[in-house]
Amino acid sequence: MSKAILARKVGMTQVYDEQGRVVPVTVLEAGPCRVVQVKNVDTDGYNSIQLGFIDKKEQRVNRPLKGHFKRAKLKPLRHLREFRVDDPEGFTAGQEIKADCFSAGDYVDVSATARGKGFAGSIKKMGFSRGPKTHGSHYHRGPGSLGSVDAARVFKGRRLPGRMGGWRRTVQSLYVVNTDADKNLLLVKGSVPGPRGALVEVKESVKVK
Repeated sequence: MSKAILARKVGMTQVYDEQGRVVPVTVLEAGPCRVVQVKNVDTDGYNSIQLGFIDKKEQRVNRPLKGHFKRAKLKPLRHLREFRVDDPEGFTAGQEIKADCFSAGDYVDVSATARGKGFAGSIKKMGFSRGPKTHGSHYHRGPGSLGSVDAARVFKGRRLPGRMGGWRRTVQSLYVVNTDADKNLLLVKGSVPGPRGALVEVKESVKVK
């Protein structure tokens, strides 16, 4: 991987392509990000870069992080994420990365934390069928049989009611419709996990080049 950036989800809208067709897009406020640290095989055992996004008040940063940012000669940043890269020599601490690192026609993988939906039953969460509504049935939206009676326990992997959402999800091979470096905007075709304002990681696609 050679291209990556941190972004904030703005919302969804639609644009028109060259043929006049409506294209649903997700608007991402991508960057500007700063390279806080560069790691390589010789010193750290692997190649990666650490990116920082969104300024943070200095009084809200602990002393170890203050020294970390001071080493890179940067002001404190709110979000720090690390990305593996093929060639770290192309990056330097303090370097600015903007939305124009991607261009229209690129394909990207987008990772974020999906919207949390709280506790949900098995019908809503996993699409289970419900029981009979009539004829005196008192079993409507339950999870059903739990399997073997003799085991006297619930087997691992059993799908049961529980917390729904709040998982980290990655959507692969999304098409970049347009970029705007002046406004730090990235328009990606399709939907992206997370609510408005969510932190999003945008990386070069691993499947489509």
